[in-house]
Amino acid sequence: MKLIFDAHLDLSLGAIDYNRDLRRELDEIRREEAGLDDLGGRGRGVVCFPEMRRGGVGLCVATLLAGCMKPGAVASGWNAPEIAWGQTQGQLAWYRAMEEAGELEQIVDQVSLGRVLDRWEEGVSEGAIGYILSLEGADSIRTPGHLEQSWEQGLRALGPAHYGVGRYALGHDQDGPLSEPGGELIREMDRLGMILDTTHLCDRTFHDVLDLYHGPVWASHSNCRTLVDDPRQISDEQIMRLIERGAVIGGALDAWMMVPGWRRGITTPRGAGLNLEHLLDHTDHICQLAGNADHVGIGSDLDGGFGVEQMPQDVQSIAALQRVGELLEKRGYSTEDVDKVLHGNFIRFLRKHLPSQSP
Repeated sequence: MKLIFDAHLDLSLGAIDYNRDLRRELDEIRREEAGLDDLGGRGRGVVCFPEMRRGGVGLCVATLLAGCMKPGAVASGWNAPEIAWGQTQGQLAWYRAMEEAGELEQIVDQVSLGRVLDRWEEGVSEGAIGYILSLEGADSIRTPGHLEQSWEQGLRALGPAHYGVGRYALGHDQDGPLSEPGGELIREMDRLGMILDTTHLCDRTFHDVLDLYHGPVWASHSNCRTLVDDPRQISDEQIMRLIERGAVIGGALDAWMMVPGWRRGITTPRGAGLNLEHLLDHTDHICQLAGNADHVGIGSDLDGGFGVEQMPQDVQSIAALQRVGELLEKRGYSTEDVDKVLHGNFIRFLRKHLPSQSP
């Protein structure tokens, strides 16, 4: 079994908003949600710790999420940044509880990264799953001056925008430049050495941010606009800018990001013939632009507010990510390049950019 690095999992969203005990088996979680329809994907989730271990998902980027976007926010909208901050602190408390329970281990520096990787090299896949803490949408950061507090709590990556009009940056469904507060936040990220996640930034803000920021950059869960023409995806121009910055781009498994013409709530995975091969079309497109396989990975976004009704047919559990390697080999990718996509690129990135040791 190969090691999988998943660069985007909303684990605390599942635990706190969906009230899922991710230590339990998948069929138990689904049975408990039978008949519920309050949130998307009820009774149809694919992520839990046992399935992550079965699929070799031994490392992931796990999110905090609480936005203030109003009105009509797609994600949860809170009335004040202090309230959003409280929400993310509740999510962080759950991550800490999972660490105490031996389910997760937070990666904050080279030492903790090495500890998790050593277990895998020794063939131990049943221990704590390593996670890098990321903030999806910066609305809960009360002021740029408060960002250091999150850094001290182990936050190592941040995406300034989500959907809509954020307090610091515009989401992909908007249009406009980076705001002055956004510039202050980016400069503070630069000072701290935090990883900038360009996912969800609108086009103009994307370029403004990259012009301003000098630190490490990735796109945790982004697919290709050339294949699915929607502002949520990244254009070839954006991909090339990310490649020039040494970024890694994680491919996402949300159906409407994988195939054109998907209508949420209407199109079905079977009707669209959707499978993991469609993800690899996006992976391959980035590899062709780059001329190598050094800038691609997996950022599945599984259970990110949806379930199997909006996933490839051959993904009934996160453990199905293990098949990505087999499918890449069938496309002619070398063993070395397969390993890069499954985990190597993101691990190389972290080895370069995480601090050597935290205080």
